[in-house]
Amino acid sequence: MKFIIDTEENIAKKAAQRYVEILNRKPDTVLGFATGSTPLGLYAELQRLNAAGALSFKDVTTFNLDEYAGLDGSHDQSYRYFMDHNLFMGVDIDRSRTHVPSGLDIAAAADYDRQIKEAGGIELQLLGIGNNGHIGFNEPGTPIDSITHLVDLTEMTRKANARFFASLDEVPTQAVTMGIKTVMNARSIMLMALGKGKADIVKKSFTGPVTPEVPASILQLHPFVEIYLDYEAASML
Repeated sequence: MKFIIDTEENIAKKAAQRYVEILNRKPDTVLGFATGSTPLGLYAELQRLNAAGALSFKDVTTFNLDEYAGLDGSHDQSYRYFMDHNLFMGVDIDRSRTHVPSGLDIAAAADYDRQIKEAGGIELQLLGIGNNGHIGFNEPGTPIDSITHLVDLTEMTRKANARFFASLDEVPTQAVTMGIKTVMNARSIMLMALGKGKADIVKKSFTGPVTPEVPASILQLHPFVEIYLDYEAASML
């Protein structure tokens, strides 16, 4: 496990260089992406580098971590919409090779891991971290051998995401998410965390015991994990 600690701006730039290295080495790689406010700086930097010719996504295949149950990809709070508008539409990627779990066809979740395997497996999986240690939408207590599945969102998670909706009542109560085993099957993992509000869970996840009650702690057992933190998120390490 490697920690990269810097300003928020520099974290985005340093994280983007990992993608430059991977895509220049293996242009047809498979990438796992995440949503939320944390990776926005990274996605902006990837678009800038793509426009500058420093990297290309034209042969890349992608799989996203999760999607809200009940939301169509055209809904402005769906994660398909998020990825299209914050990354995919700004780079030279073939959108037919971008995959986001379906929020409507829940039964298709059971096939998501097979699709990842048939694509060659994920080379680099990007993660954020919830205040309760969730990765994807794998809440505390999720079995470590879980694969892509439907989950009930905790009240804490729904409240944390309510800022993106008109009200808490509009936040979906369920989501489809890659499981912990799905995430751990990636050959390398990049987790990003920003802000003082993440400092405590970062400390618990990466210096405390490995426990299902802190899902991100399982990453301590992965052979190649990089943790990208700004100074505030790293302040309790």
